[in-house]
Amino acid sequence: MAPWALLNPGVLVRTGHTVLTWGITLVLFLHDTALRQWEEQGELLLPLTFLLLVLGSLLLYLAVSLMDPGYVNIQPQEEAKEEQTAMVPPAIPLRRCGYCMVLQPLRARHCRECRRCVRRYDHHCPWMENCVGERNHRLFVAYLALQLLVLLWGLYLAWSGLRFFQPWGLWLRSSGLLFATFLLLSLFSMAASLLLASHLYLVASNTTTWEFISSHRIAYLRQHPGNPFDRGLTRNLAHFFCGWPSGSWETLWAGEEEEESSGQAA
Repeated sequence: MAPWALLNPGVLVRTGHTVLTWGITLVLFLHDTALRQWEEQGELLLPLTFLLLVLGSLLLYLAVSLMDPGYVNIQPQEEAKEEQTAMVPPAIPLRRCGYCMVLQPLRARHCRECRRCVRRYDHHCPWMENCVGERNHRLFVAYLALQLLVLLWGLYLAWSGLRFFQPWGLWLRSSGLLFATFLLLSLFSMAASLLLASHLYLVASNTTTWEFISSHRIAYLRQHPGNPFDRGLTRNLAHFFCGWPSGSWETLWAGEEEEESSGQAA
């Protein structure tokens, strides 16, 4: 590997996340927290469970940050183009990306950081150094849920090790690092809670972050009252987490257009 490859933003961000994760875990084990008390009492199940959850959250993080988020094929076949165009109503023509020149499916967007068009684009996550899109959005939500669980447990462990009855100087030497860890975990817990809540809300309404923020700029939303992809809470959740019912967004859009036309005719 060339030396400059180590300076890649993705490598630096993932390395930083990994070091921070295990560094905080080490602080919790080295101080007089509930983890150490469990170890001294021979109760190894809870410390082992905590370690496995930390490892699981780290593996999910790496999976989401390294996997293909759903890149649109740079060289689509002509037959695929014709089939895709046929599924979209004439009022909403397919848009050709001005950067990579691919024919964008509905809900796709070009990411300038990744330099690719991403299917069902949600957002580009700087902490992942990767896009969140059609292929990894489900894992991203799972990661947020597991990470929040680990953070809240870590927050409890850090608090259990803080002792406030010592003199200030002695307390700062013995618990200063643990208190800083507690503050850091508090900040991360609030961020993870807000992210998880917002993404669950968007999933429940079958909306992406990009569509929620920029609906006034997106042609297929600007020309349609309401959300054309919302199929109700149960079906939205089933499609997101289980992939059912299947079907392209173009097909769903066409179905919504037909229902609206039938309603107006009646």
